[in-house]
Amino acid sequence: MSDRKQVLYVCTAGHTQRVFRPGKYEEMCALFDVTANNGLGNWSSEEVAGRAGGMDAIVTGWGAPPMIAQVFEAAPDLQIIAHSAGSVHALIPDAIAEQFILPRGITVFSANGAIAANVAESAVGMLLMAMRHWVHFSNYIHDTPHWRSSFYDFNGSFLLGSTVGVVSASKVGRWVIRLLQPWECEILVYDPYLSDEDAAEMGVDKVELNELFARSDHVTVHAPSLPATEKMIGEEQLALLRDGATLVNTSRGSVIDHDVLFRHAQARRIHVCLDVTTPEPLEPTSRFRQLDNVIITPHVSGSGYYGYHLIGDMTVQALVDCFAGNPVDGAVPMDRFETIA
Repeated sequence: MSDRKQVLYVCTAGHTQRVFRPGKYEEMCALFDVTANNGLGNWSSEEVAGRAGGMDAIVTGWGAPPMIAQVFEAAPDLQIIAHSAGSVHALIPDAIAEQFILPRGITVFSANGAIAANVAESAVGMLLMAMRHWVHFSNYIHDTPHWRSSFYDFNGSFLLGSTVGVVSASKVGRWVIRLLQPWECEILVYDPYLSDEDAAEMGVDKVELNELFARSDHVTVHAPSLPATEKMIGEEQLALLRDGATLVNTSRGSVIDHDVLFRHAQARRIHVCLDVTTPEPLEPTSRFRQLDNVIITPHVSGSGYYGYHLIGDMTVQALVDCFAGNPVDGAVPMDRFETIA
């Protein structure tokens, strides 16, 4: 057997084409001995286990099956599971994390930092789109013989010089903060896990959730979907939003109480853009579909060549760094697995 590290690549060819820029997958194959899934479909958990013997790494992606005990029993030298996609919760059951990942010190990498770039770009664009009423004005011109609608004021507090509230300094939230820097915004952040030192380094004002909603001209939500965040944004917070404020959610629909959100949107106090909803997709009879101050997109904020190709770049680099004994950018903090989206 070759002295090179053994990598089991469980992803399909379609996934490879989606997340690897030209030449990057070939670079991975040149660096390591790669056993690839050359079939048309995803392997089952048992099929992964049957091929895991002697492997130093397993590369997974969208559609990969959950890791089972037999995988780790077959691969006692496994150093890293590199997930070339987002959340690893479906991939790594809690029992597997406790029985194998943590005791063995196996690195689990997630490329959610790459997808975060696309989501952040979408969030900033959605803020602009909703606060400036572009959809309404365009529809008005297309649907009527008139030119300028008087339904919305074309003047107001837009992004430049405004106060923007960022709910959660997650990887997406941090990308959003980075993208907002040139807009001369005052940025407020609510995140109980954000340290005062990190807040100061990012140049943001760390505040409690209610203060964020009371002070912000516009709010963008990037909190993970966890039991602790279920409907964390409800009547108390939405009532604090000033008239004319903008609320964008590209995280998960469960974070916002949709019944409360509907009441505030129906009153036309606020402008809303939702890339995620509860349920998802929205039923054809959903009341939100009837409100022209609510822009709804079909969970597409994570798409984009830039972030997808960054997935492949980060995945290969994670393998290189892990095998070299260096810190892995994108390593999942398994010691607080329950707080990760």
